[in-house]
Amino acid sequence: MAVVTGLGLVACAPGAADASGSTAEPTGGATLRGDLTVLAAASLTEAFTALGERFEAAHPGVHVTFVFAGSSALAAQVADGAPADVLASANPATMDEVVAAGHAHAPVVFATNTLRIAVPRGNPGAVTGLDDLADPAVKVALCQPEVPCGTAAAAVLARAGLEVAPVTLEPDVKAVLAKVRLGEVDAGLVYVTDVVAAGDDVEGVDLPPGSDVRTDYPVATLTAAPHPDAAAAFVDLVLSPTGTEVLSAAGFGRP
Repeated sequence: MAVVTGLGLVACAPGAADASGSTAEPTGGATLRGDLTVLAAASLTEAFTALGERFEAAHPGVHVTFVFAGSSALAAQVADGAPADVLASANPATMDEVVAAGHAHAPVVFATNTLRIAVPRGNPGAVTGLDDLADPAVKVALCQPEVPCGTAAAAVLARAGLEVAPVTLEPDVKAVLAKVRLGEVDAGLVYVTDVVAAGDDVEGVDLPPGSDVRTDYPVATLTAAPHPDAAAAFVDLVLSPTGTEVLSAAGFGRP
């Protein structure tokens, strides 16, 4: 299995098997083969990597390549004819545009997410709540406004009546998290799942009750998928009880 963070599609290699989970059966009972390419929102990195290991264990003839990036950038790749099989987005509106253009089949929402404040270990900026992000002395990282985590952050701040001047706007949520991990900023608005994935590298600060917004995640097979049967089987896995279990463990909510 190969994992790409960014916008390049590369050749994939076999991944390690995780025999502890079950997956969907091959479509039509056929043996699945080929190189499956899945374009997925950056916030899905850990959960989809785990699902990819299970998928390859169940289908040894399939090698999975994941490309993780911002949802708008992934949609642009699809529009440009990238040879991909599955698109999993953190932006239903962007997915709707891909479907309307004839590039994807009907999507299904498979998970939800919410935001949380991430701070470096030890919380050197003494950030205790959302209001602190409006303090000019607090260095804040946000996602660019055109990507889902940026749209969600803008909605949260608007709902709270706060104006925040970020020191950096990043292309996806993992880039925001990296700034926090490295201590280059005092705080970043990321998804709950990113705080979970970071473990002890960061600390999480909750948003005030009623201030958060929900992000829905749709998944769809692409109409020009080079491997449509494998694509359908992977989507089946995402929607299966195994998929729900893996996503829940990563901090995602159910639709």
